[in-house]
Amino acid sequence: MALPKTLKAFNVFNSGESYVGQVEEIALPKLTRKTEDYRGGGMNGPIKLDFGQEGITIELTFGGLMKSILTQYGVLTHDGVQLRFAGAYQAEDNATPDAVEIVIRGRHTEMDFGTAKSGEKNAFKVSSACSYYKLSINGETIIEIDLINMIEKVNGDDLLSAIRTAIGL
Repeated sequence: MALPKTLKAFNVFNSGESYVGQVEEIALPKLTRKTEDYRGGGMNGPIKLDFGQEGITIELTFGGLMKSILTQYGVLTHDGVQLRFAGAYQAEDNATPDAVEIVIRGRHTEMDFGTAKSGEKNAFKVSSACSYYKLSINGETIIEIDLINMIEKVNGDDLLSAIRTAIGL
């Protein structure tokens, strides 16, 4: 009987700087396909047409103000911020954890300073839009999405290679 792998511990890095002990929570990027219903003559129901990847975002909640994040606000390039999530996922029936890594490049789009109350913890939230996303498990790349360069690899298969070729890229 197999048991689920749960997150035992994690760390976040910003341009190589470790945020150990400072990140309370992270909303990891959700991957969503942009689709539209299509039902042509003679079809008994609609199918979803795939129009590519929706926008990718990540949200971090810190235990307090983060100067290094503030200095990145308004970065001028789409990939000016590099964040890395490193998580240890382990099942209760296996002593060896899986190393899960998510690397994103993008820019901060929202900084939420929350409420300030003397003598209490003040959470600081940051949302970032991603132009690059890579998910690896134990060093093996599972999903890589580079929106600018039209690259979408899943389990080693380059899903957009033929389209890039067709348009001369």
